[in-house]
Amino acid sequence: MSGTGTTAPLTCAVVAQKGGVGKTTALLGIAGAAWERGLRTLVVDLDPQANATAALDPASTAYSTNDVLADARPGVAADAVVASGWGEGIELIPSERALEHRAVPEGRDSALRLRIALEGVIDRYDVVLVDCPPSLGELTRNALAAVRLALVVTEPSFFALPGAAAALEAVEVVRGSNNLVLRPAGVLVNRARPQTSEHAFRLAELRETYPDLLLPVTIPDRTALQQAQGACVPVQAWRSTGAHEASDAFDDLLDLLLDAAARTVADLGVAAALTSSLTSTGTDHR
Repeated sequence: MSGTGTTAPLTCAVVAQKGGVGKTTALLGIAGAAWERGLRTLVVDLDPQANATAALDPASTAYSTNDVLADARPGVAADAVVASGWGEGIELIPSERALEHRAVPEGRDSALRLRIALEGVIDRYDVVLVDCPPSLGELTRNALAAVRLALVVTEPSFFALPGAAAALEAVEVVRGSNNLVLRPAGVLVNRARPQTSEHAFRLAELRETYPDLLLPVTIPDRTALQQAQGACVPVQAWRSTGAHEASDAFDDLLDLLLDAAARTVADLGVAAALTSSLTSTGTDHR
C-alpha cells in the first residue's frame, strides 16, 4: 500500500444512478473494514447531501469539497483534509450543501478539477474512497476522473438493472474521455434479502445480465447499519448479530476491491513495459 510504501493505493468512487440504494452506507462499510485493518484511509465526500461527512463526525471543518473544486490547484485538497470522529486512520474531505454549485461544467477541464486537486494527496493513503452524489452529472464525472476503480451500488428492485446499466455507461464514458485507467470494480447489491422471491428474482436478473461484473458479495439488509451511522461509529464497532453479518460482508468486499486495485496496477505495468519495448525497437503495429 502507498501508506506503507509497498504499492499504489486503492482509489475507488462509489456510484449510484439514483438515491435510496444505500450508496453512502456501502462506502462507510468499506471505510470501516479498512479502519478495522489499520489501513490509512481518506474519504472524499463529493455528495452535497454530506451524509458521509455527518456519519464520520469530524470535530471541525475549515474547508470542503466545494472549496477544493472551486480552487482546483494541484494538491490543494490537502488543505481540506480533517480527522474523522472514527479515530486514527480515517480522514475526510468533508462536503456541504454549497457543493451543488459545482454540479455544472466550469470550463474545458471541469471534470478534472478533483484529480488535479488530489495530486500528491492520494499517495499518502492506503485507501481513498469518493462518495458520489446519486446522479451521473459533473460531480460524479470528477470522481470517476480521479480514481482507478468505480463501484456501482444498486439494490434488488425493479430499478436495479437500468440503474446499473446507466452507471456502468457513465464509467465507460469517463474512461474514454478523461481517465484511461478507470475500470469498473463491479456491481454491488445492497440491502439484500435473498430469501424473498422478489430479491431472489432481481439478483438472478442482474447475474444473467452482468455475469462478470456482479460481485459475489451482497450486503445484507440490517438495521445495525443505520444504528451505527446514527451513532457515528463504524458498523464494525457496533455490537449486534446484524452488525457482525454486515461487517463480514464488507470485509469480503474490501478484499475484492484490493485485489481489483492490484490487478489494475499490474495491467498498467504490463502496458507500460510493452509500450517501452515497442518504442525502443521501433516496431510499428499500426
